Formats: sequence, C-alpha cells, structure tokens
Amino acid sequence: MVFLDSATWTDRIFAGGSWVPGTGGIRDVTEPATGAVLGSVGIASAEDAAKAAETAAEAQRAWAATSHVQRAAVLREAARLWSEHADEISWWNVREVGAVPGVAGFSLHVAEQECYEAAALPGRPYGELLPSEEPRLSMARRVPAGVVTVISPFNMPIILGIRSVAPALALGNAVILKPDPRTAVTGGVVLARIFEEAGLPPGVLQMLPGGADVGETLVTHPAVRVISFTGSTGAGRKVGELAGKHLKRAHLELGGNSALIVLDDADVDEAAGVAAFGSFFHQGQICMTTGRHLVHERLYDDFVERLAAKAAALRVGDPAREEVALGPIIDAGQRDKIHELVKASVSAGARVAAGAEYDRLFYAATVLADVPPTAPAVAQEIFGPVAPVVRFSDAEEAVRLATASEYGLSLGIVTRDVLKGLELADRVPTGIVHINDQTVSDEANSPFGGVAASGTGSRFGGAAANIEAFTETRWVTVRNPPPTYPF
Repeated sequence: MVFLDSATWTDRIFAGGSWVPGTGGIRDVTEPATGAVLGSVGIASAEDAAKAAETAAEAQRAWAATSHVQRAAVLREAARLWSEHADEISWWNVREVGAVPGVAGFSLHVAEQECYEAAALPGRPYGELLPSEEPRLSMARRVPAGVVTVISPFNMPIILGIRSVAPALALGNAVILKPDPRTAVTGGVVLARIFEEAGLPPGVLQMLPGGADVGETLVTHPAVRVISFTGSTGAGRKVGELAGKHLKRAHLELGGNSALIVLDDADVDEAAGVAAFGSFFHQGQICMTTGRHLVHERLYDDFVERLAAKAAALRVGDPAREEVALGPIIDAGQRDKIHELVKASVSAGARVAAGAEYDRLFYAATVLADVPPTAPAVAQEIFGPVAPVVRFSDAEEAVRLATASEYGLSLGIVTRDVLKGLELADRVPTGIVHINDQTVSDEANSPFGGVAASGTGSRFGGAAANIEAFTETRWVTVRNPPPTYPF
C-alpha cells in the first residue's frame, strides 16, 4: 500500500484520530516549479480547531498515563517509518516545497533523528528530591503541559514541525499541528500518517491546515497550554502578544539575518565556499541563511570575485526533473519580495556581481557587492538566494556591523585563529555560533533558537530544552501522619 495514498487524505484534515472533511474548504496542492496541481487538502475552520482542542485535552490524559516504555516505543517506530518511506516522502518534499534532493534528504535525516532523540525523553528522570524543613518528602516533578499547539512554516516543513511534535508527544502531551497550507502535505499529512502508523492513540495528534482564524483559536482556546510557533518575526510578535494576553507559554522561533564574518587571516577560497552554501542552500529560504557577509577589506575584492563565480555556476531549475543546485521560490509573492529588496539595494548603491534575475519562480543565486550597511538587503531578512557583501576594516567595525541587525539567530566566523573567533563571537549576541563554518546547521540533540527579534531563545533540540519547553514543574510533598495545626 502506498504510504501517502491520496484516497486517505485528499480534501481532509486529521482530527480526533481519523481523516475527516475540514469545514474551512479545500485547497489545491501546487508544485511551485511547474504550477501543476498535485492534489488537494482539507482546510480547517475555527470551529474545527475548537473541537480539536477539546478532543486533544481528553486524549492527552490517557496518553500521559501511558507508561514511559509505551511512549518511547511509539517514537522509535515513528523514527523507523521515516526511513522506510523516505523515497515517497522525499518525492513530496521535492515537488511540493521545491526542495532539491539534498535538502529533502537532510529533512528526512533530521526527522528520523528527532524521533529517536525524543524516544529517550520518557525514560529520563522527571524530577528531583528537595530538602525540607518539615518532616516530609519534598519533590519537584516535571509533568506534561497538556495540549500543545505547533504552528509550522512552509520552508522546511518536516523539520520545523517534527522538532516540536516529537518531544511534545514523548513527554506525554497531546499536539495540534497547524502546517502552512502551502505545504500541508509535507508539513502536515506526512507527520499525521507517520504517527498514525506508529500506533499513537486517536486524538493525541491532530493536523489542521488553516488560516489566521484557526491559528488564533489554537492559541486562545483554554485547553491549549503551550504554543510552539516557527515563522516570521511579524507573525511571531502577534502570536506572542495573544499568548501573553491569555497567560500561555509561547516558544517563538522567528526570522534571522545572520552574519558571516570573514577575518583578515582567513583562506579566501574556503571562506567563499562556506559562504555560498550559507546563502544559497534551499534558495536561501531558511531562517539561519547567511544574510550578511562581512569581509575584511584586505580580502574583500577576492572574496566577492570567488563568491560571484560560485553563484554564476549554480544551476537553477526544477529539482524533480533535472540536477540543479537551487529549486524554485515557494510562490510569486515571496519571489517579488526578494527582487524588490535587491532592486532597492542596487538603487541605494549596491553593485550586482552575480544574478539579480529570475525566470518564473526560479531566482538566480545573487551576489551584491559594495552594499551600504543601511541598504535593504543588509538591513532586512531577504529569505532568498541573495548574498550581500559588506567590507570592514577591523574587529571593532565587524562587531558594530554584526550587531546592527535586530535579529540574533546564528553567526559564522571564518579565521585561522579559532580562539580569536570565539572571543569575537562573545561580542555578538546570537543563539548559535559556528567558528569556521557558515550559519546553517541543525542537529536533533543540540539546542536551537535565537535572541532579540529572532525569538525567545533555545526552545528546541536537546533533552534539557525540550523538557523545559513541553512540561510544567510541580512541587509535591508527602508526609505521614498529617500535621496538627493550631486551629
């Protein structure tokens, strides 16, 4: 049987443990490379979301009472299924998302590892003994938060969904997943099918593609206690504000404009190599993408020349039909945003060293040189395959340029002196630092998150961050007999 048999999920959402029609309508699944319709999915309404939250709350109590061995077994089976059905899932990732096969393979690897890492969470110690001045046993115990809403974006839909879904489930929560409707199969249907086949009880995971009304309901509903949101900073601010108003915890992983600093002792060829990957991997549609290349003036001209040559050599096209380095941008609206930022930066004084052109949704790898630090391509998140290059004269200026952005997600530093790189990194506040590498990386056992406009810190990856994100701390005392009080 085909794992993603369209007869199962076409025009449906996954709610209450079964595939049912959504009352919010139907949406076509469109291939960005060709415009072809690959299928259709159901769209949820606010009414569907409210019903799902109530169902999830009931299912969560039984799931939380399940033994840690049983929960771990479900997560291990889910990990196995990612591997077993890799070819079919990759096909959808390439066609629906526009990912090149390397990106699709990376997504599946991370998803599998996220489930294996999550499978270890149920068996971890879930509390600690505390000293008490009373004659009693005093404990701090971690308990499931309850119902968790996961809102994931279009760009890396598998990774950005599973990294919250898997640990939240492993720790005894129920999850309602709201994927971006543009990638509802890869970001939603796939995850629902994985856990359905892995033996997760009905109602513990529900999948509801939908619009802002669905998202608002899933943030404000009384049954939902934690919101895990990945997306733009603008949308994240709204989610955080709404969650705060309703006294909910919101874990926000938002935008980025990450800098790669190339110091004067760096090897130019090595620096250009990592820089190209950092800016052009997955068409630059990654929150960690290298958005600013800060290069010492001694190396600047050589760096621009080498990076531009690499960009010009990268093939752009349909990853399902030819071997290419870059696939399509997700849609015309995103493509136009990228191009407007490029044009505005050229008007501000930047020079096009490569690219700055597109065919349909295929945007060429672009290098902008001599970019003023205030130009839009430097000051804003581009979310496309554009590498603005800015020169600096000394470490002080590099730090000033790197910290000029409101974002604080990832930082790369290229230098032959690793200690000098670490010292420099300490002066640039970010959630992630890579010395002698570019800014894009992800591992299931490592903390992930940004500061400032990039989010609320490391709320994903690694046991400590996941336990903090998806459980509550309860104080428990036990004594015998009961004490006697003065009244």
